[in-house]
Amino acid sequence: MVSTNDIRPGQSILVDNALFLILEYQHVKPGKGKAFVKTKLKNLTSGGVVDKTFRADEDVQQAFIDKQMFQFLYKDGENYIFMNNDTFDQISLGPDIVENKHLFLTSNQEVTIQMYNDTPIDLVLPVAVNLIVSKAEPAVKGDTVSSSTKSITCETGLVVNVPMFIEQDEMIKIDTKNSSYMTRV
Repeated sequence: MVSTNDIRPGQSILVDNALFLILEYQHVKPGKGKAFVKTKLKNLTSGGVVDKTFRADEDVQQAFIDKQMFQFLYKDGENYIFMNNDTFDQISLGPDIVENKHLFLTSNQEVTIQMYNDTPIDLVLPVAVNLIVSKAEPAVKGDTVSSSTKSITCETGLVVNVPMFIEQDEMIKIDTKNSSYMTRV
């Protein structure tokens, strides 16, 4: 058990036997009355986000999440197959856990998978990934009246706005947080 005064964003807690990730945390001390803690919690099983208020010094059960390094191997139908780097065990993650993160996955890429009671609950991507441009329209000289960027498609199907000088078959670095172009590799 941990006090609500000691919890912080990024930690996981159990509330009503459901696993939640703390997204936001605010300790409020009103002028009159007792202090309380306002939180925004993400349900790690259903993916829903809820606002929950706790009394200050209320005890909540902390959940310990195990983070393990895995290597992405391949896609099998709707499932994605990963191999543990330490034990070489393979696990299969469904589209409910992978979500739209598949647009950043390439073969043999290292990712972190968060586990709770040996059950995968979330896939954590690296901060940036390198992807090959599979489709890019050629830049036309003098075509910068409207904008100096163009839309390209990466090897995984991700569509990104990049500068005009990026061409097909080049490798670029993409920020996984906001799907934006960072630099040419």
